[in-house]
Amino acid sequence: MKLYKNYTLKEYLGVLAQKTPVPGGGSAAALTGALGVALLSMVANYSKGKGKSRLDENRLSQIIDQCEHIRAHLLELVDLDAKAYLKVTKKKFSSAQVRKAALKESHDVPFKVCRLCYKAVAITPFLVEHGNKNLISDVVIAVELLFAAFNSASTLSKYN
Repeated sequence: MKLYKNYTLKEYLGVLAQKTPVPGGGSAAALTGALGVALLSMVANYSKGKGKSRLDENRLSQIIDQCEHIRAHLLELVDLDAKAYLKVTKKKFSSAQVRKAALKESHDVPFKVCRLCYKAVAITPFLVEHGNKNLISDVVIAVELLFAAFNSASTLSKYN
């Protein structure tokens, strides 16, 4: 099976719209978080080399590395969420203990999405204060995407 993270946007949106169990909300939440973090990387990249202090330049480099790590992990979670949910559907007629274990595993993925989104939002104050002032709106949009991903992922544990 082709990994969802390797789909084009058009392919992913097409399969998301189908009447299939995966991808679903958890996968979409992880992708939304990855979009938000990508915007933060863009802002940090545009902010580098603009006559900032050496300390600011070093921090921007760290932010870029941190964002790329978070983004890669969120992109992995796009597929891990789908795999975890498929396990739940396959265990539907198993014993209560087996179903409970599969459900617990499926809840781990949204929790990871929440944790990564929280880490990404923590980066934003530096970008607002020391980043390219023309890109503040991109930071705000990134935060909105990260909040949406966080809230969406946390919703999964309430209703699943």
